[in-house]
Amino acid sequence: MRAATYDAYARDNATLTCGEVPDPKVGPGQVLIEVRAAGVNPVDWKVMAGGLDGMMDAVFPVIPGWDVAGVVSACGPDTPEFAPGDEVMAYARKDSVHAGTFAQYVSVAAPAVARRPVTLSWEEAGGLPLTGLTALRTLDRLDVTAGDTLLVLGASGGVGSIALQLARERGVRVLGTASPRNHDYVRHLGGEPLTYEGDVAAAVRDLVPGGVDAVADFAGGQLQVALAALAPGGRLASIADPGVERHGGHWVWVRPDGGKLDELGALAERGVLTVTVSSAFPLEEVGAAFDASRTGHTRGKLVIVP
Repeated sequence: MRAATYDAYARDNATLTCGEVPDPKVGPGQVLIEVRAAGVNPVDWKVMAGGLDGMMDAVFPVIPGWDVAGVVSACGPDTPEFAPGDEVMAYARKDSVHAGTFAQYVSVAAPAVARRPVTLSWEEAGGLPLTGLTALRTLDRLDVTAGDTLLVLGASGGVGSIALQLARERGVRVLGTASPRNHDYVRHLGGEPLTYEGDVAAAVRDLVPGGVDAVADFAGGQLQVALAALAPGGRLASIADPGVERHGGHWVWVRPDGGKLDELGALAERGVLTVTVSSAFPLEEVGAAFDASRTGHTRGKLVIVP
């Protein structure tokens, strides 16, 4: 099969290539997915730079990518949940960095797999798993409920835009930072936009004088802003800054979870949750997709389409 690969860590795209690799094997409790779309996430190029080497072993050559939407091509032994032809999506992170989703096929453990919502295109479904599960886990850790006020740092990005929608569905008032060009987008999703330049905490307190009940940080580098914007006793979570733990906050890491992904799919089918795809790239242009992601100014999701 064709796949994008790299054979050594690098902080740029120098080791990225696209070519033929062996087809993946399908073990017990796994499904083989023919990839229709695979979401691009900042973790993909950070892993390529060796950013998780202290946590996860890499087996080179590495096929990057942890998001997938596609069609079940085959099932391993004792996998009654799925059958060939099923349209599915998954957050396909594994115990080691090796056989990812930027390829024509990927094998995934059945418990990580969910049905593709009929309301989402292949590209939209391919961009949902990591961002959607991350957003959901963050809101659950923050325990935000109806009547709360939430500040989302990075509200127009992949995770932030999903978190904004999920929070609004819970009856939460959401303030979100974004560049001015994305303010209408944040409003469209139900949030109150703030620029991320200047005194963000002061702008928050102009709108919520006592401070917000919770802050969800999807941008990083803004711990002091988050602390200054919080009401006394407020809750804090970040996917980008482990320093929140020193202040009683949660450093959030997403887990593969087909059941939770089905919950997100149900919200999409109800029209509550949408996924914005800004650009789609072929396998040969994974490097260009990484470059676009590195800018930090992407609205919604980037995806790879084999």
